[in-house]
Amino acid sequence: MQPVSRRILVKVAHMYYGADMKQSDIAKKLGIDRSTVSKYLKRAKETGIVKIFIAQDNFETIESQLEEKFNLKEVYIVPSSENKDEVYSNLGKAGLNLLKRLIKDKMVIGFNWGRSMGAIGYQAAIENFPAVDADFVPLVGGSESLDVDLHVNTICYKVANAFQAKSHYLYAPAITKNTETKKAIINDTNYLRIQDLWDKLDVAFLGIGSPTSASNVIWTDGLKSEYITSSFGNRIIGETCTRFYDKNGNEVPTEVVDRTISIPFSQLHKVKYVIGVAASDEKVPAIYSALKGKLINILITDESTAKKLLNFNS
Repeated sequence: MQPVSRRILVKVAHMYYGADMKQSDIAKKLGIDRSTVSKYLKRAKETGIVKIFIAQDNFETIESQLEEKFNLKEVYIVPSSENKDEVYSNLGKAGLNLLKRLIKDKMVIGFNWGRSMGAIGYQAAIENFPAVDADFVPLVGGSESLDVDLHVNTICYKVANAFQAKSHYLYAPAITKNTETKKAIINDTNYLRIQDLWDKLDVAFLGIGSPTSASNVIWTDGLKSEYITSSFGNRIIGETCTRFYDKNGNEVPTEVVDRTISIPFSQLHKVKYVIGVAASDEKVPAIYSALKGKLINILITDESTAKKLLNFNS
C-alpha cells in the first residue's frame, strides 16, 4: 500500500466508525474505490488511530474457561446469592433468554421437571413473545406429589404459552408401579406421540439432581428407595429425567430402569442443544459428571458453582 497521510486515515475512520457510513458511500464521497477504503481502515487500526475495545461481561472469562474445558457450545453464568430463591429466579431468566435466542419455527423443545425448570416456567408466565410455530414436549413422566408448578406438563404449558406455541402433555408417572404398567403406557397413543416428538427434538432443558441435594425432587419425592441406595448408592452421582448416572455420566442400571418413563440418554446425545440448568455447591459432582459424559452441551449455572467446576477433581 502506498504511503497515505494520517489525516485521510482519521477522516475515513470517523466516517466509518463515527458516522456509521458504508464503505461504498465513503469511497464515492472521497473519489476512491471501495478496496482502498478497506485498506485505509485496516491501516488506521494498525497505526493505533482506531482502537477497538470489547466490553467484558462480568463472567465472560469463567464462561470461556468452562466452554474450553468441557468443549461446550455455551456457558451462561448468573450471579450467586445466599438467597436460593434469587438464584433460581436468575437461572429461570437465563434459561428463557437463551431459549428466546435459539427458538425457531418447526422446532421441538423438551423440558425436564424440577425447581430450575419451574423457574423458567415462572418467568415465562409473566412474559409474552411473538408467536413461534414450535412444539413443547415433556421429557419425563410426572408425579402426583410434586407441586403443580414443578410438574413437567405445567412447565411445558407455561413456556409454550409465552411463545404462543403448541404444548404437548405426557399422561404417565415418571416411574410406574411395575413393568406391566410401563408396557401398557408405552403402547398407548399418547406416549407414542410423545416418543415421536423426542425423535425430532432440537432443544432439551434438563435439571440436574444430586443425592446430597436437599432440594432434589427425585430423592425427596418418595422415589428414593432402600434397594436403590443399598445396591447402587455408591455408584450414583447424579440424576436427570429420573435416570441415574455415575461419575462418567453413564446411566446406572438401577432396579427402576425398567419402570422409568423418560427420554433415554441415547436420544439426548443426538439433540443439538441440551441445556443443563443447575446451581449449588452440593451439585458440583453431579454437574461435572453430566458434563464429562456429554449429557449436556450448554450449561446455565451461577458463579460459585462455575468456579468450583473449574477446580473440581473427580
